[in-house]
Amino acid sequence: MARGYAKARERDEAARAALKPLEPGERPWPIVAAAVLSVLVAVGNVILVLTGWDGNQTAALVFAGIMLVAAVGIWNLKYWAVLGFEVLLGVSFTFAFLALLRAANFAAVAQCLIGMAITGPLFYFLIRQMARIQMPERT
Repeated sequence: MARGYAKARERDEAARAALKPLEPGERPWPIVAAAVLSVLVAVGNVILVLTGWDGNQTAALVFAGIMLVAAVGIWNLKYWAVLGFEVLLGVSFTFAFLALLRAANFAAVAQCLIGMAITGPLFYFLIRQMARIQMPERT
């Protein structure tokens, strides 16, 4: 068992050594995609409220504000913003998957699959970027 842990530690160390901190001003595509998606969700919520959506309009506007704050934080490479967005992606993927189990028609299945196709890969690719954001500067 100790040998297995040693191999896992070696793999972890190799992965950490291969990571490079983000250069000043560098924004990899997962960061850009997360910021853009966050803005699109915020704008979509505002459009829903302006067009007379029947739901809780106050909650929609508050969530739009949160998404705009997240977009600014993600764009500025703030770890807390990327982590929070990761949580939202994970929850969204889980809900889309669970909704897929109850989908009654093709449109519902398509919506669930599209949601999963967007949130799943973005979640995965943001993990490495989070590691690069929190890396200390190498001297």
